[in-house]
Amino acid sequence: MPRVTAGPHTRRRHKRMVKKAKGAWGNRSRLYRRAKETTIKAMRYAYRDRKVRKRHFRSLWVTRINALARQLGLTYSQFINGLKRSNILLDRKQLAEIAVQDPKVFEQLAERAKQALNTR
Repeated sequence: MPRVTAGPHTRRRHKRMVKKAKGAWGNRSRLYRRAKETTIKAMRYAYRDRKVRKRHFRSLWVTRINALARQLGLTYSQFINGLKRSNILLDRKQLAEIAVQDPKVFEQLAERAKQALNTR
Protein backbone atom coordinates (compact mmCIF):
# COMPACT_ATOMS: atom_id res chain seq x y z
CA MET A 1 0.00 0.00 0.00
CA PRO A 2 1.55 3.38 -1.00
CA ARG A 3 2.16 6.00 1.64
CA VAL A 4 -0.06 9.06 1.82
CA THR A 5 1.68 12.36 1.05
CA ALA A 6 0.53 15.87 1.69
CA GLY A 7 1.36 16.89 -1.89
CA PRO A 8 -2.03 18.08 -3.16
CA HIS A 9 -2.87 19.88 0.08
CA THR A 10 0.54 21.56 0.26
CA ARG A 11 0.37 22.67 -3.37
CA ARG A 12 -3.12 24.11 -2.80
CA ARG A 13 -1.90 25.97 0.30
CA HIS A 14 1.14 27.32 -1.54
CA LYS A 15 -0.92 28.41 -4.55
CA ARG A 16 -3.33 30.24 -2.26
CA MET A 17 -0.46 32.18 -0.65
CA VAL A 18 1.21 32.99 -3.97
CA LYS A 19 -2.14 34.19 -5.32
CA LYS A 20 -2.49 36.61 -2.38
CA ALA A 21 0.93 38.06 -3.25
CA LYS A 22 -0.17 38.88 -6.79
CA GLY A 23 1.07 42.32 -7.76
CA ALA A 24 4.23 42.09 -5.68
CA TRP A 25 7.54 42.75 -7.38
CA GLY A 26 9.88 40.02 -8.63
CA ASN A 27 10.18 36.76 -6.73
CA ARG A 28 7.80 38.05 -4.07
CA SER A 29 4.94 37.12 -6.37
CA ARG A 30 6.43 33.85 -7.63
CA LEU A 31 8.24 31.93 -4.88
CA TYR A 32 6.23 30.51 -1.99
CA ARG A 33 8.52 31.58 0.84
CA ARG A 34 8.89 35.15 -0.45
CA ALA A 35 5.17 35.34 -1.21
CA LYS A 36 4.37 34.21 2.32
CA GLU A 37 6.67 36.84 3.86
CA THR A 38 5.18 39.54 1.64
CA THR A 39 1.59 38.54 2.36
CA ILE A 40 2.07 38.36 6.12
CA LYS A 41 3.72 41.78 6.18
CA ALA A 42 1.02 43.22 3.92
CA MET A 43 -1.66 41.91 6.27
CA ARG A 44 0.13 43.53 9.23
CA TYR A 45 0.24 46.85 7.40
CA ALA A 46 -3.42 46.53 6.46
CA TYR A 47 -4.41 45.91 10.09
CA ARG A 48 -2.29 48.81 11.37
CA ASP A 49 -3.39 51.21 8.65
CA ARG A 50 -7.09 50.63 9.24
CA LYS A 51 -6.47 52.38 12.57
CA VAL A 52 -4.16 55.01 11.06
CA ARG A 53 -6.81 55.93 8.47
CA LYS A 54 -9.14 57.02 11.27
CA ARG A 55 -6.36 59.23 12.69
CA HIS A 56 -5.70 60.81 9.31
CA PHE A 57 -9.35 61.63 8.74
CA ARG A 58 -9.77 63.23 12.16
CA SER A 59 -6.66 65.31 11.48
CA LEU A 60 -8.11 66.39 8.13
CA TRP A 61 -11.40 67.40 9.76
CA VAL A 62 -9.61 69.41 12.45
CA THR A 63 -7.53 71.19 9.78
CA ARG A 64 -10.64 72.15 7.80
CA ILE A 65 -12.50 73.37 10.88
CA ASN A 66 -9.47 75.35 12.04
CA ALA A 67 -9.01 77.02 8.64
CA LEU A 68 -12.57 78.34 8.49
CA ALA A 69 -12.71 79.19 12.20
CA ARG A 70 -9.58 81.36 11.85
CA GLN A 71 -11.15 83.22 8.93
CA LEU A 72 -14.00 84.03 11.29
CA GLY A 73 -11.71 85.24 14.09
CA LEU A 74 -11.55 82.16 16.29
CA THR A 75 -8.92 79.52 16.87
CA TYR A 76 -9.89 75.87 16.62
CA SER A 77 -9.80 75.35 20.38
CA GLN A 78 -11.86 78.49 21.04
CA PHE A 79 -14.41 77.39 18.45
CA ILE A 80 -14.77 73.89 19.93
CA ASN A 81 -14.89 75.28 23.47
CA GLY A 82 -17.58 77.78 22.46
CA LEU A 83 -19.67 75.06 20.85
CA LYS A 84 -19.42 72.89 23.97
CA ARG A 85 -20.43 75.79 26.21
CA SER A 86 -23.45 76.52 24.01
CA ASN A 87 -24.41 72.81 24.05
CA ILE A 88 -23.99 72.28 20.31
CA LEU A 89 -23.09 68.61 20.04
CA LEU A 90 -21.66 68.11 16.56
CA ASP A 91 -18.67 65.89 16.00
CA ARG A 92 -15.64 66.96 13.97
CA LYS A 93 -16.73 65.02 10.90
CA GLN A 94 -20.05 66.85 10.79
CA LEU A 95 -18.43 70.22 11.47
CA ALA A 96 -15.89 69.69 8.67
CA GLU A 97 -18.68 68.70 6.29
CA ILE A 98 -20.62 71.84 7.21
CA ALA A 99 -17.47 73.96 6.75
CA VAL A 100 -16.99 72.60 3.22
CA GLN A 101 -20.61 72.32 2.06
CA ASP A 102 -22.33 75.25 3.80
CA PRO A 103 -20.01 78.02 5.09
CA LYS A 104 -23.01 80.24 6.03
CA VAL A 105 -24.18 77.71 8.62
CA PHE A 106 -20.60 77.43 9.87
CA GLU A 107 -20.54 81.23 10.34
CA GLN A 108 -23.69 80.99 12.45
CA LEU A 109 -22.08 78.27 14.55
CA ALA A 110 -19.00 80.47 14.99
CA GLU A 111 -21.19 83.35 16.16
CA ARG A 112 -22.90 81.09 18.70
CA ALA A 113 -19.47 79.94 19.87
CA LYS A 114 -18.29 83.57 20.25
CA GLN A 115 -21.39 84.47 22.26
CA ALA A 116 -20.87 81.48 24.56
CA LEU A 117 -17.23 82.46 25.12
CA ASN A 118 -18.12 86.11 25.89
CA THR A 119 -20.91 85.33 28.37
CA ARG A 120 -18.60 83.60 30.84
